Amino acid sequence: MGSMTKLKFIEPMYARAVEKLPEGREWRYEVKLDGYRCLAGRDSKGVILWSRRANIFTTQFPRVTRGFEKLQPDTLIDGEIVAIDDSGRPSFNLLQHHRSKASAIQFYAFDILIDRGRSLLELPLEARRALLSEGLSTVGEPIRLSDAFETATADLIRAAKEQSLEGIVAKRKDSIYEPGKRTGAWLKYRINRGQEFVVGGYTPDHPFDALIVGYYKDSELYYVGKVRNGFVSQVRREVHREFKGLEV
Repeated sequence: MGSMTKLKFIEPMYARAVEKLPEGREWRYEVKLDGYRCLAGRDSKGVILWSRRANIFTTQFPRVTRGFEKLQPDTLIDGEIVAIDDSGRPSFNLLQHHRSKASAIQFYAFDILIDRGRSLLELPLEARRALLSEGLSTVGEPIRLSDAFETATADLIRAAKEQSLEGIVAKRKDSIYEPGKRTGAWLKYRINRGQEFVVGGYTPDHPFDALIVGYYKDSELYYVGKVRNGFVSQVRREVHREFKGLEV
């Protein structure tokens, strides 16, 4: 532990998807945030933000970069950049397409990998979290410490559903940080599971604005909402061609 570690990109550790959250005292839980994974560091030259694939985010998120200006040098923080919508909830769609419309861009820090030149990868999570809390004492808005909970999973899931959150991450308190791996020491549980929808129609535009989707319950078709996301112009045209001959 004595040798000094220069600030450098470290591939983040990943969570494995599970159908059921583990229970027990050896686990702690965090809210799964719907944003961009980001590693934030500072050295003598200044702040640098990396995506999980080592792309540079520094100029894309100037407020986050400014927030980390007083981070201790040669420190590397792991977290998530999230866009908050008007109702106070994280919105990936806002982050991706309408960043200027987000009421706030925030960085939620949940781990620390290098602390003032000392590698913390071999320390257990609980020790890292204590150092993270200390390390964030010098930073400014919009950097937050991500909340961790030790409570019954049923209560957590119920609260996450009420808040329309994406899911819960469970982490073993004694786990070391293993870059680039999904060891099972971190587990993620999705709240909003997929549901098969039926396309009932579309709202016209050039060629269409949104698909109108619903689902069958017994023999009744119930309206769910409009889907606009993910259609680039070429896909829109292809999908619209498919409608020809299907319209009733």
